[in-house]
Order: sequence, then structure tokens, then C-alpha cells
Amino acid sequence: TVASWLKKVGDKIEEGDILAEIETDKATMEFESFNEGFLLHIGIEEGGTAKVDTLLAIIGEEGEDISDLLNGSDSEEVKEDSIDVVAVSEAEESSESEVGLPEGVIVVTMPRLSDTMEEGTVATWLKNIGDAIEEGDILAEIETDKATMEFESFQSGTLLYIGLNEGDSAKVDALLAIIGPAGTDISNIAKNFKVGVEAPEDVKSEPKKETHKVNLPKESESVSKPTVVVTTSTSNGRIFASPLAKKMAEEKGINLAQVNGSGENGRIVKKDIENFTPLVSTQSSALVAKFVPSGQEDFDEVPNSNMRKAIAKNLAKSKFSAPHYYLNVEFDMENAMAFRGQYNSLPDTKISYNDMIVKACSLALRQHPQVNSQWFDDRMQLNNHVHIGVAVAVPDGLLVPVVKFANEQSLTQIGAAVKEYAGKARNKKLALDEMEGSTFTISNLGMFGIESFTSIINQPNSAILSVGAIVSKPVVKDGAVVPGNTMKLTLACDHRTVDGATGSLFLQTLKGYIENPVTMLV
Repeated sequence: TVASWLKKVGDKIEEGDILAEIETDKATMEFESFNEGFLLHIGIEEGGTAKVDTLLAIIGEEGEDISDLLNGSDSEEVKEDSIDVVAVSEAEESSESEVGLPEGVIVVTMPRLSDTMEEGTVATWLKNIGDAIEEGDILAEIETDKATMEFESFQSGTLLYIGLNEGDSAKVDALLAIIGPAGTDISNIAKNFKVGVEAPEDVKSEPKKETHKVNLPKESESVSKPTVVVTTSTSNGRIFASPLAKKMAEEKGINLAQVNGSGENGRIVKKDIENFTPLVSTQSSALVAKFVPSGQEDFDEVPNSNMRKAIAKNLAKSKFSAPHYYLNVEFDMENAMAFRGQYNSLPDTKISYNDMIVKACSLALRQHPQVNSQWFDDRMQLNNHVHIGVAVAVPDGLLVPVVKFANEQSLTQIGAAVKEYAGKARNKKLALDEMEGSTFTISNLGMFGIESFTSIINQPNSAILSVGAIVSKPVVKDGAVVPGNTMKLTLACDHRTVDGATGSLFLQTLKGYIENPVTMLV
């Protein structure tokens, strides 16, 4: 299904431009153009659904007559003269045959497995050079800025070449592997590979074709089909285990680093947990401080993970491009505490203060769409739907799963969703569509005893709410000092979209819901 077109008929297209967003059965992914020219025809409108290999678009020279293509002409004269039919589901084969790669040889490049991914790291190879590869086999596990994902082969053949060793990082489209008939000499291909899947200069032929018929793709490297996996085995310091083995280890308090895996490539499986005999201690060595002799300088170098690099890039961009300002408030939490106690007295019901804040924010945002907005150079987008991102701390940094249509969900539903997403985030099992589309973000450090803090806006959101701990303190009520409980919140706003008065009115509405939570049920 074409979710949205990012180009329109008449636009000039460069190789690598994002043409459209394609919704598959797994996620909505960006679809890049492999050709240059002008967008002459769109075959599937936004919201339209079609089978793989259906005509999606036509790219060619400006003003070129494409009537033969649209009328279904398949004459040899048209093909030989100007037409190059490119099935994007097999983009690699098309590119490679165009420039003269040996028959059956496929160049596999580093895939773009998330919307923000610029480079990936090979966590582990699941196939070795010389192995027979079937379409659908898992070639490798790729660490992106958000998760570690299994990368499937979309071709059959023999693994002839590996371009990146385990632990190595490279940009998207860098040479990852070469697959082809057994015994094929590919040394010259690997040596002369260039981004764009070019063949060696000495085997390259001049492309004669300039008009490109682009078909709806399969889920290949252009529309990736990532499957998130739990990273728990021992290769290059990493730990890989099956989800069941990991769950059993958590239940038994077993440190997976002490378990020898008997599965493929040392993966820890169920029987390894069942047969495990504990060593001296199951406590993680990461919890033990390193011994350093007195008076001796010492340090450890930790390579920046892709996630940490992405956090650094995105937050720096937000901080230095969006003019931040901050609004600080303190809410009375007496009624909220009583409400939560009564709500959780119901059978099989348990909500947190954070769940209440998510619900309250979602209702307040519907009344203040400017706080629920996004900034673009030529316009402001006021969102009438509310998707709230909830920041979750993970070992490598921070992930923000998104509670979709939060204003339409009950407190119990929000609580279940947040709990599920937090668990997935910590285990690197979040799907891409579970981390995309937020219109507002909440960051809560209250459980760590932090009373007040500020956050950097999670763009393209216009605001982020920082939530502190509930503090017991003397408060003044009706002119008398009495015991009370309060909570401090800080709203960081992008001044391009949210003026001070707008942010203040939002916080007043939020105050009404938090201090009188029964109104959230009306």
C-alpha cells in the first residue's frame, strides 16, 4: 500500500531520493529511487494497494512520450531504443546486469533497516563463505541505531564473499556480501565495488536506457523486512540466545554470560539453560567495580554504538535547530494518589502514575493541538491524533516506543501498552512501527528520585514533558501549613510552534486532569 508520495509528477529525481512510503505487512518503509530523471507517471495513488510488481511509477527524460508504456506496448523496438524495465523487487539483479556483472552474481549491500539508520554494524554472521544460501535464509544480524535485526537473503546461491567482519561498521549501501554460483571468480568485483552496486570498471558496459518503469517492490533492501531478535550470545563480547532461553534465564536468575550455547553459531537454547550448572556466582560482572591501584590513572574505551551515535546526532540537531524554552510547574498529587489507590483496588488492575500522566497529556493535547504539532520549513502541522512517545532507558541509551491514539485508550490499556513496550525496548525487540509517529513525548525520571529536570525535544515533536518524583513536603492550604505531596513537571517547547502562552494554557489543562483525575474518566 502506498502510504504517501514524497515526489509528484514532474519532479526531478536523483538516485537515492525517497519516492514514496510503502506500507507492507510488517512496517511502513521508505522506498528509494535507483534511477535519475523526471517522475513522469504515478501508477498507484496514496492509499492504493496492489500486488508486488504492479506498475508503481515511470521515470524518464522530461517531456518524454510514455504512452506506449501506459498502453502496455512491449515491442522490441521500444525496448531496444529507450526502455529499461526495472523490477525493484530485484533491484540488485537489474543494476548488476545493466553494468555487466557475471550471470547469477548478486551484490548484497548494507540495508537501511530503520528510518534513521545511516550505518550498521555486523553483530554476527550466521553463514560462512561457501555455504549454500536459500531465499529467506538469515545471513547476518545487523545492529542499527535502534535494535539488532536479522537480515534475510532475497536470493539463492552460494556465499562467495563477506565484505564486513563481525563487529565492523559501514554506511548504508556499503558492500556486505556477494552471492552467486559456486566457484565464480568475484575478486575483481569486490576490489572495485562502489556504492550504487557498480561492477568493476573493466566489465562495465555503457547503459543505453534512460526511461525506467518502477514496479511495486517486494520487501528487499529498498523496503526492508527486519525481524528484531534478542541479542544474547557470546561473539565479540555479545550474547545471543533464543527468546525462550532468555526468558528461562531471567526466571532462574542465570547470567547468560556464563552459559555455553549449543545452538547454531553458539546460540544459547532451551536445553543449555535446563542443563546449566551455576559457577561461583550468577551476579553480573558488570556490577563489580574495576580494581585500580591507588595513585594510578586508568580508563576504558568503549566504542560508540550505532544507537549512541544516533542519539548524539538527533539530540544535537534538536537542541541547536529548535529554540527551546522551559515552563516549570508543581502539581498537588493528593487526589492523584488517592485515585490510583482506588483504581488499583479493582481486580486484575494496576496502573502507574506515569500511565495517568500519559492519559492526562493525551486529553490535554486534543484541546491544544499547537502543542501537538510539528514544524516544517514551509508549514506547521497541527495533529488531530495523539501518539505519545514514552522514553525508556536501555543499556545502550534511550528508546521511545509510541502509544498510538492514547486519548482513545483507557488507563488500563495505556498501562498494558507501556509495560509491553518497555519490556520490548529493554530486550531490543521493538518493531520499527512501534517507535515511529510520536506527536508528543514524556520522559519520567521520578522513579530514580529526580525531583526536577529538563529534556531535549524529540523532533519532529514540538514539546516534551519531563516528570519528576512525587515529594512529601509541607504545603500551604487554606492559609495553614499542612503535610502534602507534590510533583514537579517541566515542559520543553519549540518556540517556533509553541508560544509561552500556548504552553501555559496546556499546562493549566493538564493540571486539571492530574489534580482531579476522575475527570479523565468522564
